[in-house]
Amino acid sequence: MTDNALSASLTHARERLTHALIDAKRPENDASLLAVSKTKPAAMIRQAWSLGQREFGENYLQEALDKQAELADLDDIVWHFIGPLQSNKTRAVAENFAWMHSVDRLKIAKRLSEQRPEHLPPLNVCIQVNISREESKSGVMLKDVAPLAEAIARLPRLALRGLMAIPAPAEGLDAQRAPLAELRELLQALQASLPDAPLDTLSMGMSDDLEAAVLEGATLVRLGTAIFGARNTT
Repeated sequence: MTDNALSASLTHARERLTHALIDAKRPENDASLLAVSKTKPAAMIRQAWSLGQREFGENYLQEALDKQAELADLDDIVWHFIGPLQSNKTRAVAENFAWMHSVDRLKIAKRLSEQRPEHLPPLNVCIQVNISREESKSGVMLKDVAPLAEAIARLPRLALRGLMAIPAPAEGLDAQRAPLAELRELLQALQASLPDAPLDTLSMGMSDDLEAAVLEGATLVRLGTAIFGARNTT
């Protein structure tokens, strides 16, 4: 993708989010774009940064760490880890990321808390919810979210910010909204039961369902293809 093409696609993604927020009758700064940069080169991330994008999501740990090293001069860049994480790799996330979106086990959360350096602010975490109840997908089943949230909220080096989900693909706005509405309602229930936790984040919505996600209260919309083009597979 050329620099001009990236500029155009990022502008279009921003306009799409703005229009979705207007349609949802929400303030224009009520949700932000998380640019999913997995498989994309550091040079492309630098170009997006030069265009004002600050928050980037990575799925693959070693790839992300390599990019962070190459982009270390961009001191205001915000790195989000959004992929599955093995327990033996938690330290690298605890030490190098501002956000972790895919917490689905207390063991992972405890390790992240124990390994988060004292000189850094608490690690922002979201619980990944298997909102479509798919056996092949990562994430916590709905019935298990509340006890996991209560346990995470007590960990000293984490800030429990909200919930994340990747719903099963669906055709049509209403079908897309249904599982996202469940996630919103689940967050509202947690906000009532854990009033001291900074629960303000719904990480949901991607290139195909941005509008549905914004209608249901998304605060972080994860866009990859819509910004960077098709994923590199080689």
